[in-house]
Amino acid sequence: MPGLAGFLVPIRPLLEAEAGIFGPDDVRALASAFEASLRELGLVDRSDPAVVLVARRVIAFAKEGSRDPVVLRDRVVKSFRNGSAGSP
Repeated sequence: MPGLAGFLVPIRPLLEAEAGIFGPDDVRALASAFEASLRELGLVDRSDPAVVLVARRVIAFAKEGSRDPVVLRDRVVKSFRNGSAGSP
């Protein structure tokens, strides 16, 4: 998928499944939001199931319209801190 080269993060396979929805600039924004969310949540082990959940939430929130990495990060972090594990 164009625009994904160089992103070695668990969000990549999920973004590939969304082919056609996100352009290269969107992919960069989502990857940035994903990485920032992991840092904010203190997730460093990429094999932690929560990492995939973060990726899914970034994508779900982006599908609602926002592509701003800061807005996406804040929404993801808030969703975890509010205990809404079942959300996107």
